[in-house]
Amino acid sequence: MIHKSMKTHWRVFLGLLSVAVLLALYTRISYKQHQENPDDTTIPTWTQLWEGVKQAVGKNPRSGERWLVEDSLASMKRLFLGLFYGIAGALVIGLLMGCFKTCEAFFAPPVLLLAKVPPTAALAVFFVMCKTEMNMFVAMIAFGVLPSMGQSIYLAVRDVPDEMLYKAATLGASRVEIIWNVIVRAILPKMLDAVRLQIGPAIVYLIAAEMIVGDVGFGYRIRLQMRLLNMSVVYPYIAVLAAFGFVLDYALRLVQRRSCPWYAGEHE
Repeated sequence: MIHKSMKTHWRVFLGLLSVAVLLALYTRISYKQHQENPDDTTIPTWTQLWEGVKQAVGKNPRSGERWLVEDSLASMKRLFLGLFYGIAGALVIGLLMGCFKTCEAFFAPPVLLLAKVPPTAALAVFFVMCKTEMNMFVAMIAFGVLPSMGQSIYLAVRDVPDEMLYKAATLGASRVEIIWNVIVRAILPKMLDAVRLQIGPAIVYLIAAEMIVGDVGFGYRIRLQMRLLNMSVVYPYIAVLAAFGFVLDYALRLVQRRSCPWYAGEHE
């Protein structure tokens, strides 16, 4: 049956099974590759991966730094600042476009146009305007998030039933009260969905920028180790990025369930 509900334990079992299949597949590919070339480093064995993890987590003998700690602090700061400014701008522009026709006419053309421009293609523009400091990474992420998320919020506002707005106005609510107490609360679950969908692209923009102009961060370290074919460090870094994205997405889902239980129940 399509859309038929599933028990939680079966869902967990199937999820773990899919991960186990991926790990088994990687183990098979790595084993076959090392049979042909025992010195291969492009598809490291689990032993080599463990050595890479220790290299990334342990203190570097030259600099005394822990790569993973330093790169995590730099990348996460850039990512969160970029997401903050991008989401805040998208919320303001999306609400204005959805609530007021004049704002829709003014903002719609540039938002639609900028949504089609890949931030990675405009990297040179960010480099010229913001140099290579923190502002460049933040601006690139915010620019990548704002147009598409602004459109999502705008469409969500347009879907709010007019009856809810008329009823609030009849009860004496002002424009600000209608926007905050009716519209924002009505679009909150869809807004959280839009944020979840922007996590992956935001990480892509960050890694792309760090690979080109970064001197610290996940993208910088992956580029450096990739040139040395030290994939035993690259793969753990990718795994950490994937785990971080998963945790952040799961946290947003929990917020959605707590704040909008009616919406989460309908979309389980």
